[in-house]
Amino acid sequence: MDSPITRRDFLGSTLLASGAVLLSGATPTQLLAEKDEFTGYGGVGEYSNSNGNTLEVLQAGHTIRDRIYDPLPKDVIETGETYDCVIVGGGISGLAAALFFQRQAGPQMKCLVLENHPIFGGEAKQNEFLVDGRRLIAHQGSAIYQLQYPYSFLAHFYDSIGLKTPRLTYQKWAGPQPELELSRTPYEAAGMEHGQYGFWFGAKFGQKAGTWLIDPLGKNLEGAPVSASARAQWLRWLKGVPVEQKSFVHPKVEGDAISRYLDSITLEQHYMERFGLSQETVRTFLSPVEGGGSGLGPDALSAYSDYAFEMLHPLADETEGTDQMFPGGNATIARLMVKSLIPAAIDGEDDVEAVCRNRVNFPALDAVGAAARIRLASTAIAVQHDGDASKADAVTIVYLRSGKLYRVKARSAVMAGGSWTTRHIASDLPEAYRQAYAQFYRSPCMMANVAVRNWRFLYRMGMSGCRWFEGFGNYVEVRKLALTGIEPPTISPDSPVVLSLKVLYSYPGEPTEAQGNRGRGEMLATSFKDYETQIRQQFTQMFAGSGFDAQRDIAGIILNRWGHAYLSPQPGFFFGRDGKPAPRETLRRAPFGRIAFANTDLAGAMDHRFSILEAKRAVEQLLDQVLT
Repeated sequence: MDSPITRRDFLGSTLLASGAVLLSGATPTQLLAEKDEFTGYGGVGEYSNSNGNTLEVLQAGHTIRDRIYDPLPKDVIETGETYDCVIVGGGISGLAAALFFQRQAGPQMKCLVLENHPIFGGEAKQNEFLVDGRRLIAHQGSAIYQLQYPYSFLAHFYDSIGLKTPRLTYQKWAGPQPELELSRTPYEAAGMEHGQYGFWFGAKFGQKAGTWLIDPLGKNLEGAPVSASARAQWLRWLKGVPVEQKSFVHPKVEGDAISRYLDSITLEQHYMERFGLSQETVRTFLSPVEGGGSGLGPDALSAYSDYAFEMLHPLADETEGTDQMFPGGNATIARLMVKSLIPAAIDGEDDVEAVCRNRVNFPALDAVGAAARIRLASTAIAVQHDGDASKADAVTIVYLRSGKLYRVKARSAVMAGGSWTTRHIASDLPEAYRQAYAQFYRSPCMMANVAVRNWRFLYRMGMSGCRWFEGFGNYVEVRKLALTGIEPPTISPDSPVVLSLKVLYSYPGEPTEAQGNRGRGEMLATSFKDYETQIRQQFTQMFAGSGFDAQRDIAGIILNRWGHAYLSPQPGFFFGRDGKPAPRETLRRAPFGRIAFANTDLAGAMDHRFSILEAKRAVEQLLDQVLT
């Protein structure tokens, strides 16, 4: 197969996620593997070989799904290692579990974190570009953290890892041009309220060449190529005006009456009730952005998913809101956690500037004899009790590294890597746990980071962000960066920036699980080259009229593909339905033998704060019920 793989080679591959094979039996990812047309450019720096789920990570993970090592072969290498706790997954939840274990179990207790990527962080990783001599950083996945009340548990936790000043300082405007309002995150649409935002309408709306509506809110959508009815409904949504006499009270605590009602309907139904929207309006103008925090459009999600984040009660800031974001998203928080867990892992002080400026000392992560160790590029294949779970004294963990299988022993384990792998790895799970995990539906996401040499093409149009409704992606935003000691203190239209396109795979009307499977098939079957072409074409179609030239202005593109990025909670996920308990509660209420369960998907909301809290619960369950 010497010729380049084209998209046509992969049509019909949408069942990849369930193991379907094509033609001669090769999956699309196997075909792409010949020249690794899947992973593409990874940028520079220590994250350059870890942009999302690379082909190597994907193939290792699919050995679990396809049960390649079930039963285990006889040539598993014995490491001879025994730990008090082995933590599967080195994302935020796994790192937090290691920290809690180290702090609460005591320095004499040893733990090992197994992470399948070449660097820790899970989805809390970053991309780095070098553009015209300037280092640009963007997030791969996990992005935002919120200000917390100063005496809350989370505030104390942030402080304990070196995040002493949670309210960040951001770049200031520079240059002679009039200032535009810039967002602090890729998701704010800060220019909307200031007339500095745009909607683009293409062929889907009868606009073959495409047309822009700048300041859609100020113009009350006049000029948008939509019906009068759709315009009225959409405007009501944009202005946050509910239907008359339709009062709505937000949930106060998890599990109250309004919470349970919201969990009984879809988010689409809730929007239709609260704002008087038609189903067509929701699916045309809101999907998949609204609901994007759970990976799919409103039609597939529990309405409570839109409010679950509020139950962590962040500190309100009436002037600037609660959302904060480092240049590389929550990669900075992951680095702070690793520095706190293994001080030699990153040189310098325990603070934000040091972990952002200094490089990782990789040998220190897995130092022989250390109380806490992180073993990278190690995919857990099997976790099983040594005998009956109720009587076993140990757990055996087998992991795959560089094509070889290794075995370690542990007195306990935390499964922090997420539902889509845990249900396969924990091989002796009881049927009740398996049935619960069968109700965890995960959806894919691709974060496409596009480095541009400047953003004058947007400035000429008088906007700092925009939204569109067809083609590749849905929106883009110029953001001012938080200052961590490595960014320039100012920004102007002449500054090189990274524009992040969050790509979701939504198919309104299909069941939640089916949408996730179909989306994975599409994302995994498309080559880097094909996606790069789509990005260049989308930008050219929308921005060429304001002077954009893809060949000249795009300095680099990195794709971060996450096959199971989001837990997409269907109605009933949070509080159960038809008299049956919520699936997450089966897994949260107690360890299974010597195995406890963490990860943010157990909360039903994809937020690093839940990752931390679920890790805390899991470790405390082990310490209280297993290891004492």
